[in-house]
Amino acid sequence: MADQIEHIIVLMMENSSFDRMLGGIPGVDGIDPADLRTNPDYPDGAPVAQEPTITRNIPDDPEHELDDVIDQIDGPCTGFVRDFAQHYPCSGIQERSEIMAFYARGTLPVLHALAENYAVCDRWFSSLPGPTWPNRFFVHSGTSLGHVKMPNGIFQPNLHLYDQPTVYQRLSERSVDWAVYYGDFPQSLVMTQQWAHPDRYYHMDQFLEAAAGDAALFPQYAFIEPSYFGAAQNDQHPPSDVFAGEVLIAQVYNALRSNADLWRKTLLVILYDEHGGFYDHVLPPSAVPPDQHTSEFAFDRYGVRVPAILISPWISQQAIHDVFDHTSLLKYLTDKWALGPLGERVQAANSFAEYLNLPAMREDTPAQIAIPAIAPNPSISALNGNQNALVAFSRFLETRISDAAADSDDVLREIGQRLVKSIRQDTHAEAAVERLERFLSIKSISSPH
Repeated sequence: MADQIEHIIVLMMENSSFDRMLGGIPGVDGIDPADLRTNPDYPDGAPVAQEPTITRNIPDDPEHELDDVIDQIDGPCTGFVRDFAQHYPCSGIQERSEIMAFYARGTLPVLHALAENYAVCDRWFSSLPGPTWPNRFFVHSGTSLGHVKMPNGIFQPNLHLYDQPTVYQRLSERSVDWAVYYGDFPQSLVMTQQWAHPDRYYHMDQFLEAAAGDAALFPQYAFIEPSYFGAAQNDQHPPSDVFAGEVLIAQVYNALRSNADLWRKTLLVILYDEHGGFYDHVLPPSAVPPDQHTSEFAFDRYGVRVPAILISPWISQQAIHDVFDHTSLLKYLTDKWALGPLGERVQAANSFAEYLNLPAMREDTPAQIAIPAIAPNPSISALNGNQNALVAFSRFLETRISDAAADSDDVLREIGQRLVKSIRQDTHAEAAVERLERFLSIKSISSPH
C-alpha cells in the first residue's frame, strides 16, 4: 500500500558514528552501561573504555580513509584508538578517550529529542569503509565508480570524472520536482550530471522560505548540505562545534513542523555520511558491490554504522533493526516513484517503506525543538580532508569558468584576482565559495530553462 508521504527531505551531516551520537538512546543497540566496551591504547595496550562526553570541539580530526577504517574495525572493532594514536602520537589520553566516548542521553538536546520521538535505525551503515566523498556519492547515485579516496591536496587534486547517473537525473526523467539546498559549497556538484541543473541549487535561507510557503510548491525531494567552511561551519565535522549542527537540525525540523500542510505529507531523514574515525561496536556486514568498478576496493562490505533517524507523523517511535545503508534511501525513492535503475547495490538494498505505515497521522509529535546556544567555531588555519577536497574541486571549476568566458578579459582578470587573494591572505575556503557561486551563475545563464 502506498504511504502518505509526498515530500522527502534528507539532511546529511558529517563524520560521526552511531555509538557516539545515538548509542545512549534507550531501546537501541548502543551503549551498555553495565558493560562498557574498550579498545587497547597504543603502544602500551592499556584499555580505553567508552565513557560519556560533553566535549563539543575536539582539536584533532580522526582519520577515516579506507586503510584506517579497515584497521579500526579489525579485532573486531578494536583498532579505533590505535589508529588515532598512530596518526596523533603526541595526543594525550583525554584526546584518545574521545575516540571511544559517547553523548549520554539528553546531552545532544536536538538529535536526542528527535530520536526519542521518531524512528532510530540502529543498523544503518555507511556505504563503504572510507571517507566523506565516496559515501556521499552513494547517497546520490548508488556508486562511487570504484573510487575510495579523497582528492589529495589543493594544487594536485586527485579528481575523477564522476559522470554516473544520479537519483536527480532519474527524478527529472519522471518529472519529480527536486532541489539541493546548501550552506556554502554543495559537494554533490562534484558529479558532472548535476552541472545541467544549476537552477536546482538553492541557499539555506531559500529552504526556510520554501518550507514556510505553499506546500504544493515545495520540492518532492530535497537534499540539504550543511556549511562546510569557516565560522558558519555546522556539519559537525571536527573541530567545529557539534552544537552548531544541532542548531541546523532544529531549524530544519522546526521549519517543516511549522507548516501543517507540508508536515502532514513529509518524511525528514537525518543521516551522517560516515563515522569519522569514532568508535562503534558493530562490525560492518557484507554488502553487494554496486557495479564492476572494483579496482580500488571490492565494495563487498559496508562501512561503520552511522546515526539515522526517520522523522514523520506517519512513523511510530521505535528502534528499527533492519540493515540499511545510504542506498536504502535510493531504494525507497526508486520504488516510490518508479525510477530507473541505479546499480546493483540499490536493487539489493532494504527499503524502510514498511515502517511508514500508521493508519492515522500522529498528533503527539513535538511542535518545536528548542534551539541550543552555540559558541563560535574555533579558528583553524588548516583545512580538513573534505574542505581540502572542495577547494581542489573549486580550482577545477575555475577552468570551467574560464572556458565559458574565454573571450572575456574581465572574467580572466577575476580568476587571477581570486588566486592571488587566496594565496596572499590564506583565504582558500572563501575563494572556493566564490568560485562555486560564479560557476553556478555562468551555468544558469547558459543553461536552457
